[in-house]
Amino acid sequence: MIAVVYSGSRNADWKLAEKGRIVCDVKTPGINPFFNDEKAISAILAKNHQLISYAEEIRRIYFFGAGASSRERQQVVASSFSKFFTKARISINHDLKASALATCGDQPGIVGILGSGSNVAYFDGKKIKENNFGMGYILADEGSSNWLGRNLLRDYFTGTMPKEFESIFVLRYNPDRKQILDKIYKQTSPVLFLSSYTDFLIEHFDQPYVKNLVQTGLNIYFNTYVIPLTDKYPGVPLHFTGPVADGFQSTLSQIAGEHNLNIASVIKRPIYNILNYYTNKN
Repeated sequence: MIAVVYSGSRNADWKLAEKGRIVCDVKTPGINPFFNDEKAISAILAKNHQLISYAEEIRRIYFFGAGASSRERQQVVASSFSKFFTKARISINHDLKASALATCGDQPGIVGILGSGSNVAYFDGKKIKENNFGMGYILADEGSSNWLGRNLLRDYFTGTMPKEFESIFVLRYNPDRKQILDKIYKQTSPVLFLSSYTDFLIEHFDQPYVKNLVQTGLNIYFNTYVIPLTDKYPGVPLHFTGPVADGFQSTLSQIAGEHNLNIASVIKRPIYNILNYYTNKN
């Protein structure tokens, strides 16, 4: 049995498969070694009854996650997993590699992630080419659900949100300044909280304020990260993964068109494609 895991900061999707057939779907809290130490990851695994049931049957694990970009942080995940899945060979990679395999397979391409965080890289068909992007939720993540949530709250509390949309926002959330600042600055995983507004924004995309917010974030993302790569690697396919890319696909395509770029594919949840990739490899 193999397990393919794709984790953002918010959630981790698990597909357990035997001979190409999905045996079990599992969802756990996100496993991000930037925020979760070995003890915390072990606790996540130990609380899931499905994983406990299949732990001894799994022989290979392919994990891809946000924050797993360095060997040191990959080892945090690997160490936790090896103690829980005692009979499995474990492979740990960054979420960009997952997006590349899901969209490009073994072919070159430029791959962008727009989920709880944001990133983009060139994939040569085998490896992700390192760059200086992916600086995390404080210094970067433009266009991501974290960035959208952050700017949504800032506009509300600074009084710059249009009154028409403010009434919709207040009706849904009745936001309290003290509670929200506490969640962002005092509690763990502020990205999870900031990202929680994405579905609300997708639901109200017909509102001019939301359209402008999304367009602003995606324009910054394109101009700062995507365009330098498409200039450096002209002519290769451009792909995106993640719920923001999927939920605001029309705006993403519009901005790409303004730069004379075509988007080859957009995948909300790359895990199914990754599972197919490894099923065909094994």
